[in-house]
Amino acid sequence: MIKQFLKVSAPRPHGAAGLAGVLLSWFGRLHAGRKRSMTRVAVYGTGRAGRILAEALKARPDTSVVAFLDDDPELHGATLNGVQVCAPTRLDRLIAARRIDRIIISMPFMSAVEQGALRRRLAGFGVEVHCMPPLPDMALDGSDRPFSTDDLLGRPVVDGCLPMGAEAYRSRAILITGGGGTIGSELCRQIVQCGPAKLVLLDLSEAALYRIAKDLRSLADTFGVNLVPVLGSVLDAPHIANILTRHGVEIVLHAAAYKHVPIVEENARVGLANNALGTAVVARAARAAGVARFVLVSSDKAVRPGSLMGASKRFAELVVQDLAAREGGTVFSIVRFGNVLGSSGSVVPLFQEQIARGGPLTLTDERATRYFMTIPEAARLVLTAGALAEGGEVFVLDMGAPVRIGELARRMIRGAGYSVRDASNPDGEVEIRVTGLRPGEKLHEELMVRSGAQLTAHPKIIRVREDHLSELEMAAALRDLRNAMENAHDAAMIEVVRRTVRDYVPQGQPNAPSAVALARPCYPGE
Repeated sequence: MIKQFLKVSAPRPHGAAGLAGVLLSWFGRLHAGRKRSMTRVAVYGTGRAGRILAEALKARPDTSVVAFLDDDPELHGATLNGVQVCAPTRLDRLIAARRIDRIIISMPFMSAVEQGALRRRLAGFGVEVHCMPPLPDMALDGSDRPFSTDDLLGRPVVDGCLPMGAEAYRSRAILITGGGGTIGSELCRQIVQCGPAKLVLLDLSEAALYRIAKDLRSLADTFGVNLVPVLGSVLDAPHIANILTRHGVEIVLHAAAYKHVPIVEENARVGLANNALGTAVVARAARAAGVARFVLVSSDKAVRPGSLMGASKRFAELVVQDLAAREGGTVFSIVRFGNVLGSSGSVVPLFQEQIARGGPLTLTDERATRYFMTIPEAARLVLTAGALAEGGEVFVLDMGAPVRIGELARRMIRGAGYSVRDASNPDGEVEIRVTGLRPGEKLHEELMVRSGAQLTAHPKIIRVREDHLSELEMAAALRDLRNAMENAHDAAMIEVVRRTVRDYVPQGQPNAPSAVALARPCYPGE
């Protein structure tokens, strides 16, 4: 989700007294009949409700709030109203050192499933654990929530856990490539709650793999999931084949990709190898191993791409569409969505950082628009669509209207409590500076090429059919791309992409964008 601004201060008085009364009444019922002279409490969550609860409990002579707990490492060590914010790691030591009797989970925007899993984990430390009751949204709109996610998206968030499709993953062995990335890690968190037998996490980054494995360990233990972190590249065909057979993988969620448009534009050879040929390696290996389902995580930038990143993702889609059209037992599908709020490189955390520094906010073009979704929405879409797939589909989310980035910047500035500095308001506090579109960027993104979209069993998921290449054309494209890369022939490589991805129109680029030739990777065979 979007990282929220946290102002280290007392809660705003407006509405706080009534909310404090509700929370104190609820806590009093919990405490009724207790003979303990003093209850030492830790509040899990530093949001408005948690801070109001902590402040209200100071009025009880039999209760002491001794710690806040929060997952955000930037808050660790901070003090809120005289109470230190601690990391929820090594809780056994913290509980013993501060003699904590009870932990209250104050995470109103966490799903019921996630709250239940967290509650069970905390209870394992031998303390009482309670979740705060649901509270009205208006009571929570305080200093730490200056604007709502619905405001940023221009539509309501697709809420809830996985209502349909969970059975498709239960008791299965699942591989998630790019498991340490923004989408991959959220896929891991959500799919663990579906109860798979085994979850294999593949990532090229050791640091990312370590982080997600550490974060998932307790949740996996709660749901009885065998968690297997594996270091490696999607271009290493023998390694991929070994993973699939050794772990008996039944479902592959392929999220590994280089996704930053300017970086892939300047590192074309490496980006194309990972995104296009890496998909061919994993998809072909999945088919050879008899995997039941293969889901490619794609992007709206694959539609009439204006960048090499988008073209590489469309190339990957064509690879999967080709395999889906052949005889075989694997169900291949593609899930395509727009920008993800809060992901690395996303405009929202960039704007937040720039606002925190006092500006300016860098805007590529006042006319630019983008589709947005939250990280949990994106992961939920991938899992649900993957379960609905019958073979060869491209799924997209009904994402509402695209968001104008200039207006998004203004809403975020105002939401943070500042005014926009412009010609009409020269005394404003934060400036918006137009920098121009970067190489490969488009003013507007699309979600589909062809008309004739069809509804699915999920009201927010749309099935579309896109044109694809013949088996011979796809084999020739992979062969030519491999040869151009092996010879470090940049112009030939770009020409193969243009010939294969017929809607690829580079935005403001010369015929041969610069590319960096690195060590030769392992490419798929014919």
